[in-house]
Amino acid sequence: MRIREGVIPTALGVAVTVTGLALKNINPKVSWGITGFGLAHILLGGIDLIQNSSTRMGHIH
Repeated sequence: MRIREGVIPTALGVAVTVTGLALKNINPKVSWGITGFGLAHILLGGIDLIQNSSTRMGHIH
């Protein structure tokens, strides 16, 4: 079984984002920093997923 490139960073980003939002009431500044870090992982993982799907289809840009 082969995991597509970009799935792991996206899943990690979701977990980190949810953790950051869960900490919102404890320490808002740290919470927003963790949330931003998670959102960046989601964005970068999504870019990887899109690039790899277009490469596999033969649409190399």
